[in-house]
Amino acid sequence: MRLRNQHFGLSGRWTRTGLQAIDRQFCRLARVVIHPTYRGAGLAAPFVRASCQHVPWPWIESLAEMGQFHPFFEKAGFLNLGECQSASASQNAPSNHVREQHSQIYGTRSLSGRKRLITHETFRKSQHAHPVYFLFDNRNSPAYLAICRRGIADSPPSHALE
Repeated sequence: MRLRNQHFGLSGRWTRTGLQAIDRQFCRLARVVIHPTYRGAGLAAPFVRASCQHVPWPWIESLAEMGQFHPFFEKAGFLNLGECQSASASQNAPSNHVREQHSQIYGTRSLSGRKRLITHETFRKSQHAHPVYFLFDNRNSPAYLAICRRGIADSPPSHALE
């Protein structure tokens, strides 16, 4: 969340309630996969942009492993906020601490909403990766404006766009 905090000028010191309020404003786009038949046809970026405009969240974020090499998200209207970096094993941090920090980027949430620790195997495979963090400003989309008109803009649906 360092890149998100920098972009919005936030301190990064949060209470649980504050984090929940911020998180309700974000939706994460994950696993964009295009069938090989349609790759290179120029359909993916407009499709993702149009899809984002149909969800009622003001901000949509995404992480992309190949973001520094392929401009897909920029073509879809996302802003590239930079590479995410977790602590590396070379910083002499205990391996469990490094794995916990790395889980903040790659971990998933349990049904109770708590972050899960990634497996040792996932950590081994991804510890040297530096995904790029992208952000889409969706505040002018018809879907978001519709919920603002109904007065429920701070309570978007709890499911994510995936």
